[in-house]
Amino acid sequence: MTSPIAPFDDTLTPVASAGLVVIGGGPAGKAAALAYRESGGSGRVVLISAEDTLPYRRPPLSKGFLGGDVAEDEMLQRPASDYADRQIEVWLADPVTSLDTGERMVRTTSGREISYESVVLATGVAAVVPPIEGGDHPAVARLRSLDDARFLKTAAESAQRAVVIGSGFIGCEAAATLAGRGLAVTLVTAEELPQLARLGRAVAQRIAGWLTDAGVTIAASEPARSIDPDGSVRTDMSSHHGELVLAALGVTPNSAVAAAAGLELADGRIVVDSSMATAAPGVYAAGDVVFAENASAGRRLKVEHWNDAERMGQIAGRAAAGVADTWTDVPGFFSTIAGHTIKYRAWGDGYDGADVVEHDDGGFTVWYSTEGKTVGVLTNDADDDLERGAELIAQGAPPPVS
Repeated sequence: MTSPIAPFDDTLTPVASAGLVVIGGGPAGKAAALAYRESGGSGRVVLISAEDTLPYRRPPLSKGFLGGDVAEDEMLQRPASDYADRQIEVWLADPVTSLDTGERMVRTTSGREISYESVVLATGVAAVVPPIEGGDHPAVARLRSLDDARFLKTAAESAQRAVVIGSGFIGCEAAATLAGRGLAVTLVTAEELPQLARLGRAVAQRIAGWLTDAGVTIAASEPARSIDPDGSVRTDMSSHHGELVLAALGVTPNSAVAAAAGLELADGRIVVDSSMATAAPGVYAAGDVVFAENASAGRRLKVEHWNDAERMGQIAGRAAAGVADTWTDVPGFFSTIAGHTIKYRAWGDGYDGADVVEHDDGGFTVWYSTEGKTVGVLTNDADDDLERGAELIAQGAPPPVS
């Protein structure tokens, strides 16, 4: 899994050249390289990843992989042969150090240089290091990459107790998975209920119930203040101890290369239009690292969802190959917490109403609205509502409840 495909050959020319260079080996980067080729893009295609593994699936990191149900060799998005068959070179474990948009040149840590006709930045995001005393201790786990998951999984094998800081989806999923492995888990969160601010009280109460039923103790309204080397997480109210501490406090964009290249950023994210193009000629960006125009929403959105990253990468790759495409999709994600799956489609930048519909089979739907227009839908065991909701959101239509 860790060997590059068609590695760089500096005997070809002093500076190699490519039709497309993709910076980043996540879902957006993989999708961009494949879409470029499938859309007739010519020349060399080089995908450069800072990680040591071919593009892999991230959703199982906090669930199946951490729980031991998904093996590492099952994590790849595509087998190595798919890249070779499409003449896509993959450079692994070689972070990009600079992008020169004037010279159209990319340089990497190992000293490689490659010029390009088009480049796609798909550098993603990194897990936040807790801005508290002890938050940067090497023993404090985070969960964004396969390396992070390897570390966390190994730590879980010898731990009896775990403390998870943060009640976002990664925190909730990982807490439930660790409890399922038999660890005594405490979830420390500044929120009154998990995901209260984002999804509303009705959903937050259900998530809290699922976690509690799974054996997770929730220390609510307790922002972490410090982490001691012995594994103690201190709040203003108490101290929680675990041989394993996972900090799941959100993400920060990996936009340093873009910033140094002079690309426009907004709140640390690369600004692109609905075709994933930046203002720099031949430069595109896609995935979690972008602030992208959505043609249906009529505004730029910040999105950190797997399927949307793939779709953005596809658009960028097609655009680089000269094929028009536009981001109009309503963003969304799935999350499975202690065996319960919620599915969500929304613009994701706020709402002023949330109406809950209970279903006879125990499932439920939440319709989110702003000024009478549907802006989001969340379902549990109600897939028909999910598809209907996506249509209403795109149309700017009222929700089917008042």
